[in-house]
Amino acid sequence: MLCLITFALDLQRLSFYRDCVENEYSITDPFSMSRSDIFVLCQPDACKSCGACCGLYNYVDSSRSSLEQRLRSRTKRFRDLVKGPDDLQRYAQETLAAEDFRKRYEVIHCCEYLGFLDHEEKRVGCLLHPEQNSGCDMRDVSFYGQELCAGHLCPSHYFIPHLQSQILIRIIDDWYLYGLVLTDIDLVVQYFRLIADRVGSELKPEMFDNRVLKEIALEYFRWKMTWPFRSLESNRLGKYYFDGSQYMISHIDYEKFGREVSPLNAILLSLSSSFENAQELEKAERMIWDNIEHFVSVCRKNL
Repeated sequence: MLCLITFALDLQRLSFYRDCVENEYSITDPFSMSRSDIFVLCQPDACKSCGACCGLYNYVDSSRSSLEQRLRSRTKRFRDLVKGPDDLQRYAQETLAAEDFRKRYEVIHCCEYLGFLDHEEKRVGCLLHPEQNSGCDMRDVSFYGQELCAGHLCPSHYFIPHLQSQILIRIIDDWYLYGLVLTDIDLVVQYFRLIADRVGSELKPEMFDNRVLKEIALEYFRWKMTWPFRSLESNRLGKYYFDGSQYMISHIDYEKFGREVSPLNAILLSLSSSFENAQELEKAERMIWDNIEHFVSVCRKNL
């Protein structure tokens, strides 16, 4: 079982690698990198974390309010019931009975042991982790097991350049938004590339100490939650849409609108865009270009 899961995750990395090569992303082959070469993005600081690999955004209802209630209830149940490994079966039974576990995509497991790690509810993570249980590691009872949970890194570790991931850590202090953005490689890489091409240099994390630049970038990334042209279909997440155990990459029918493929196509897909007419498409493009041009203008004034 472990070998099959590991193979599937390695295949996922390879498919992202091929996709990035086709899009001319400047990356390193993931199979040539060691764990020590990589800054782990899952728990970067005390203000946020990402639980996407644990199926956080794979529920049919993955709205913020729904996930907050789900994680809050689990955390309380775990703290009330679990004093050691012998209590985990009861916790799992009560959690599975209490929650709606319908998924967008059947292949991705939604882990019942994902909860809040802190009283302020800023960080999501594994309730079984030894740091949460006085050194007792109980991850062997999880679907993936201790070895894979401890060792797996998502494709974003390999395909979002280090400086860009550090920018995300610097500007986003919201677990819900951080996970949505961090796992959308096209949304991040395309945006920073378009800006860098216009500024004439690679963006550095310290640039975002400028409050205006930070807010411009956050406006863009918050569209992951508020995009007015987002498809409302529950089986859609970013550029992907799901049908049971199958997933496909969505597309925008530019021919229907009498248009060539937009230079912003990858971003529009990452925002789960769905357009009724050419006017909506043009408005969406204008919003993104205006954001980029605003960033570039402010950046040049501060160089």
